[in-house]
Amino acid sequence: MAWPYRIEDWDFALRLGRGFVLERDGGVVGTAALFPYGESHATVGMIIVAKAAQGRGYGTRLVAALIEAAGPRSILLNSTPEGRALYERYGFVPAGTLRQHQGPFTAQVPPLPDDRVRAMVPADLGAVLRLDRAATGLDRRPLVEALAAAGDGFVLLRDGAPAGYAISRPFGRGHVVGPVVAGDAAEARRLIAAALARLDGRFVRVDTSTESGLSSWLTGIGLPQTGDALTMVRGTLPPAGPMRVFALSNQSLN
Repeated sequence: MAWPYRIEDWDFALRLGRGFVLERDGGVVGTAALFPYGESHATVGMIIVAKAAQGRGYGTRLVAALIEAAGPRSILLNSTPEGRALYERYGFVPAGTLRQHQGPFTAQVPPLPDDRVRAMVPADLGAVLRLDRAATGLDRRPLVEALAAAGDGFVLLRDGAPAGYAISRPFGRGHVVGPVVAGDAAEARRLIAAALARLDGRFVRVDTSTESGLSSWLTGIGLPQTGDALTMVRGTLPPAGPMRVFALSNQSLN
């Protein structure tokens, strides 16, 4: 299906969630994954049906299995245009739009040191988790810990204390920058710029919402928009907090 997942990306995701497969004649023809965050919410993704097996109800069976496994949790997902009608039949409604920016990144000017952004260290984890919860309304400790272990983390300081964070890690065709959690778009740009300073010459992906205000800036620095996805929810959205998520770690994990 030309999705960019490597075997390492599947392994990373399935250590954090629960995977499902559909088999036909001994071969896998469909996949899906559920990622619970506490007892109130979950995300789902990696919902793929082989082209030769489409149109036979396999996608419906996968979504039904995900909903059953989620139990009473509200569910978030990011849908392709082809998947929207299926999710709407199961009660998902639109909640926003994601813009996917990616491409080989070349710095237009040498990056200048930013005295408000530094590398994340283990002692920052508690503050980073509090920032993440303030942005998402969810306890995502296993995800944040796994992301920090897999990539390079950065924190933005305010009065000497972490006030935002970003993580970049190997993913797909190169690197993904996300999550990016900050108080405003200007701080998010500083965090992303710090991550990109280490990624000059590499393929980079950033998934950001239309509400983030970052899309035109990303295009301007050489990461064009190459696609979009419809964010959908079945149930309720997590409570909004004082912080904001400006870029996702992954469209399945959020």
